[in-house]
Amino acid sequence: MENILQRFGQRLKSLRKEKGLKQIEMAEFMNMTDRNYQRMEYGRINVSATTLIFLADFFGVTTDYLLGRTEERK
Repeated sequence: MENILQRFGQRLKSLRKEKGLKQIEMAEFMNMTDRNYQRMEYGRINVSATTLIFLADFFGVTTDYLLGRTEERK
């Protein structure tokens, strides 16, 4: 499970940077603390299915891409 969370965090960080956003901006957009968002990027917390779907839609990728299960974004 830890490996999945780390891959997810790496993908999330990469996608955020591609959009030119800061962690604090993502946290505010998602209505959470910046510390909680950081934990997502560091692969330290498991995210809910709702959050996973929200992030996939926001970044225009599949949930499988976010989870590191495929290299195809769409």
